[in-house]
Amino acid sequence: MAGARLDTQVVVVGAGPVGLLLAGELRLGGAEVVVLERRPEPATESRASTLHARTMEILDSRGLLPALGDPPRQPRGHYAGIPLDLTLPGPYAGQWKVPQYDTERLLEQWARALGADIRRGHDVHTVTAGAAPYVETAAEGPGGALRVRSPYLVACDGEDSTVRRLLDAPFPGHDARRELVRADVAGIDVPDRRFERLPDGFAVAARRADGVTRVMAHEFGVPPRPRTGAPEYAEIAEVWKRVTGEDISGGTPLWVNAFDDTNRQLDAYRHGRVLFAGDAAHRQMPIGGQALNLGLADAFNLGWKLAAHVTGRAHPDLLDTYHLERHQVGRRVLAGIRAQALLLLGGPEVQPLRELMTELIALEPVRAHLAGLVSGLDVRYDVGGPAHPLLGARLPHLALDTPGGRTSTTELLRAGHGLRLGGPHGGPGPGADGPVLVRPDGHVVRAGPERADDEATARARWFPAGATLPTTEGTPCP
Repeated sequence: MAGARLDTQVVVVGAGPVGLLLAGELRLGGAEVVVLERRPEPATESRASTLHARTMEILDSRGLLPALGDPPRQPRGHYAGIPLDLTLPGPYAGQWKVPQYDTERLLEQWARALGADIRRGHDVHTVTAGAAPYVETAAEGPGGALRVRSPYLVACDGEDSTVRRLLDAPFPGHDARRELVRADVAGIDVPDRRFERLPDGFAVAARRADGVTRVMAHEFGVPPRPRTGAPEYAEIAEVWKRVTGEDISGGTPLWVNAFDDTNRQLDAYRHGRVLFAGDAAHRQMPIGGQALNLGLADAFNLGWKLAAHVTGRAHPDLLDTYHLERHQVGRRVLAGIRAQALLLLGGPEVQPLRELMTELIALEPVRAHLAGLVSGLDVRYDVGGPAHPLLGARLPHLALDTPGGRTSTTELLRAGHGLRLGGPHGGPGPGADGPVLVRPDGHVVRAGPERADDEATARARWFPAGATLPTTEGTPCP
């Protein structure tokens, strides 16, 4: 086939927030990356508008939060429409209202500044990943045909992933049983609603500072319609009127969308030299922003591992831990979303369950458990080693007094190398009886009493060969 040829270490398909965060992480780890995106321009609509506490920690650990300005913070979210206090220890408790196009813009600027090659208007149509030690990706772009050869490809191309379809990757789960319609509308005046349940359905309305109102509605007992594209605004206005009795047909739609409770997850996030992240790996109802935040956490887990692998500095088993860690997290989150879909979209028959759930959420252990699940702050990976409260968990944000001045664990992670807390000769780190080793994604892989060679073992397994970890003898500030 005629056309341009290109070689790189990693191809990322999809330049949404997940693909762009991954591209930046790959570059931070020293890998060459080309991003192929079908859309000719960045998104202008905001499919997701919520960043959770763990995502804010991730952005902070790469020095990206100042560019977001001062987004509104909401200390309360919801679980299936039932109010849920998201307060947990940490600097970013709650949820932060950031339009998806702002998140995408921020991550694209960061990835480009690090040297990622982002090519828009490129429609991938062929992926060949056989016995050869590389993947061949073919796309049509503004300049004609493009063929890219790379040791690895990562599909970040969304819930209707082209790569997943081309590889016929098993994607078990269930199809849609219930549907919601939504729109951003100018020129309407309706009361703000937060998951208001009415006799025939439920409705959400939130007016933004610019006067645009996002409306969302579901009719109880009405199955999803077959669709090949977004619904017409007239349909959304009709659903809204049947559920609420209000007429919004005179408004001006800026964006319309329908989504459902399809719930599927790939059997394997890695298929040889092709990996999947975000909605390409799992499809779920995007309730409370969990879909976007789950996908960003996928990319954050994968980026440093794949960069170390393709640059020849990783332990042979490191890349396999991506599936082992993130598939388990995804399965848990998707189960929680299925439960929320049932409680939220079920008709009058689920009301007793909702009343019981409301009582349970008022109990502090239940509230904290659900807040950790929704926010992503409770994720803990099995990293091996003896049991310890820190092991496998994300390192909490700590302000540190060091001989060189005041710093924080977040600042020490910004170079993407991980870090070592404790004295240069094995002195205690914060919350441990010996040094604490922290992966580039902020999860602890060594903690507890000093043992012969255990630090060397953890370094060999989790960090690129020859990596120099920032080390501090700091103690937490009072």
